[in-house]
Amino acid sequence: MSVDIRDPRMAAVVGGAVRFDKIAGDCLFTEGPLWHPGGRYLLFSDMPGDHLRRWSEAEGVTTFRKPCNQSNGLAWDREGRLLACEHATSRVTRTEADGTITVLASHHEGRELNSPNDLVVKRDGAIYFSDPTYGRAEYYGRPRPTELDFRGVFRIAPDGGLRLLADDFAQPNGLCFSADERRLFVNDTDRQHIRVFDVAADGSLSGGRVWAETRGEGPGAPDGMKMDSAGNLYCCGPGGIHVFAPDAACLGVIRVPEYAANFCWGDDDRKSLFVTASTSVYRIRLAAPGTSQFLD
Repeated sequence: MSVDIRDPRMAAVVGGAVRFDKIAGDCLFTEGPLWHPGGRYLLFSDMPGDHLRRWSEAEGVTTFRKPCNQSNGLAWDREGRLLACEHATSRVTRTEADGTITVLASHHEGRELNSPNDLVVKRDGAIYFSDPTYGRAEYYGRPRPTELDFRGVFRIAPDGGLRLLADDFAQPNGLCFSADERRLFVNDTDRQHIRVFDVAADGSLSGGRVWAETRGEGPGAPDGMKMDSAGNLYCCGPGGIHVFAPDAACLGVIRVPEYAANFCWGDDDRKSLFVTASTSVYRIRLAAPGTSQFLD
């Protein structure tokens, strides 16, 4: 069964079953999927392979950047420039229109960041990112001692200033805003839960209560996380991708053939979910459209 239905509302969001179309394979560990609606292509990282790839219906899988500093989470900024979390360098970078790389964040109070993992851009241009230690581990990054004594969530202001927002995580990972951007959801891989913060006018966070837990059988833990156009929150977890209603009820789980790390919506109607799952990338079709990661 491709869908584990826990609430009848799941059918209206995902449908009763989904078909997995493998669009890429033979990778080491895929992450960071990002759809470009204008170019109609998908970017995704193979972190251990230090390879950022591009897929399109017309061209299939090609190389976008190699080496890529073992990039993980990707996003577009307000001007359509590529933002990347780099495991190998502990940096958040931006690719300019001419292809040059600008470093947006690398240190906090003189100490190197752990390994920026995932990021999301607010409408005002501020960048929020998680900073666990996974990029300092063998295979997924470059082994080296940490300099920070915490694992937190940071904000890069539109003027470039870096600010620590929360430091009480075991391993912060995926994050996403509510539609009105008044709340920021951040999951904690080690603790298997999703927290929700209130976002103040100055971009700071408060609260941080546990909003939901990812429970179930099978391999997986909270990782990639995004919200669809109806306010349903999708989060990787045991067995695949867990879907939560706005009231935090778990509607069900999309059971992915391989360990799922991340996902994004794409295609013209945003009803295709592109899933980076271990050695492969899959595309599935859903009933409800997602949101765009491209900021108009």
